[in-house]
Amino acid sequence: MSQPSISVPGYSIHGRLGKGGMAEVYLATEQALQRRVALKVLLHREDDAYTQRFIKEGHIVASLQHPSIITVYRIDQLADGRHFLAMEYLAGGDLAQFKGQCLEPARALRIVREIASALALVHDRGLVHRDIKPGNILFRDDGTAVLSDFGVAKQLQLDSELTQSGIAVGSPAYSSPEQAQCQALDARSDIYSLGVILLEMLTGHNPFRGGNYTQTLMNQLQLQPPPLPEHLDGLQWLLERMLAKEPDERFADCHVLLASLDELAEGEQEHTRLSPAVSLAPPASRRRWLPWALLGVLLLGVGSAGGYYWQLQQRIAGLLALGETRLSEGRLLAPALDNADHYFRQVLALDEDNAQAADGLQRVLQARIQEYLQLAEQRLGEGLLILPEDDSAVHYFRQVLGWEPDNLLALAGINRVAQRFIEQSEAAYARREYKLALEQIKQGLEAEPANERLLALYDGHEQRVRSTQAASRSRSARPAQQNPIQRLFNNLFD
Repeated sequence: MSQPSISVPGYSIHGRLGKGGMAEVYLATEQALQRRVALKVLLHREDDAYTQRFIKEGHIVASLQHPSIITVYRIDQLADGRHFLAMEYLAGGDLAQFKGQCLEPARALRIVREIASALALVHDRGLVHRDIKPGNILFRDDGTAVLSDFGVAKQLQLDSELTQSGIAVGSPAYSSPEQAQCQALDARSDIYSLGVILLEMLTGHNPFRGGNYTQTLMNQLQLQPPPLPEHLDGLQWLLERMLAKEPDERFADCHVLLASLDELAEGEQEHTRLSPAVSLAPPASRRRWLPWALLGVLLLGVGSAGGYYWQLQQRIAGLLALGETRLSEGRLLAPALDNADHYFRQVLALDEDNAQAADGLQRVLQARIQEYLQLAEQRLGEGLLILPEDDSAVHYFRQVLGWEPDNLLALAGINRVAQRFIEQSEAAYARREYKLALEQIKQGLEAEPANERLLALYDGHEQRVRSTQAASRSRSARPAQQNPIQRLFNNLFD
């Protein structure tokens, strides 16, 4: 979290949470109610079109009261004319933090249910969100999924203007085929995007994401959803309905999707529920052979159970062997459905207490940590300290700390990045490039917000600049001192 660079009356600003192309978000405390809020502030006030879109977003969200839709408290302006939204602060992060991981099916379906419930209200109000992606699904502390960022939401009857502009609005890796072709959109487009998210949560991979923008859009138009792993076969029909290329073949709306999710849950309950026994008195002629029949059924059941258990153990052993092979090959998370993480998780789906699979996942994690530490060191050597955001030394060190908060190498790496910025700021001061020095300090605080040396440099920057400039003026005003030889020469010829 970076140091605050704005002042908003009525709010104590703690630091910046993030920054996009048109707005930045700060963590703050609303002084009147002493509650944490997220302040979304426009970067510029000159762009009237974006300002109107920003204000419209606030009005849309404020009108939608739902447990899985973010709450907007206030829309207002700063002293410099820029607009801001004061919104509910969600401390649980976003769904993007689980990128590359397979979520438990029950958890994935719960997230889909909560977002579909929110979208049902959005669509009932005549709106389509148009940007359903992991970064726009946030979590409360209790794990509730919350839909956010309605900046490109639009009324359904006005959406035809997209085809006139020829611009595909949204995130291509999660866009529907009609969205990729800049066609008019309705609720079924959001359902498709939610289907892509469900597929990614279940498999840890988004197969539609291509090597570039064009390839990604082509994948959305042509690529069919892949078959799910065997233990997820029961969800294949759900995904295929959500990800149908033709909108008419998808769920008609989120209410139908929610009803199907209910049926799916009921089916699971029926599958695990034992039916009550019915007691019937057999005729006398059948009582003699009934015990033998029961014994035969019992033996058949025992034999079947034994055969099933043997087959299960064979399957688990095969999956464990594949997991170990992919781990030795360095295939940790890719390719999809054929990597170490995938096979070990399949074992745990069959046997949740399997110690070998749990140990395998831990070794996968340690291998990923080592891989990211190496990448961080490479970026540090290349001078890529904090940029680009998803391929810098700080990015990889923070990924490691997300998995292992006490990792000493990652903590030391973050500190080394901060020290690099300290050195660069001191060099800028020496060259009297004060603006650059301050920028280096701020970037250092982006990396390590609690670094005492950087905080001291930040707090003392203005005083240091004034002192240096005052000393420079004093030296220029002082008369030049003559050396002794020059004085002797002057005395001889005066």
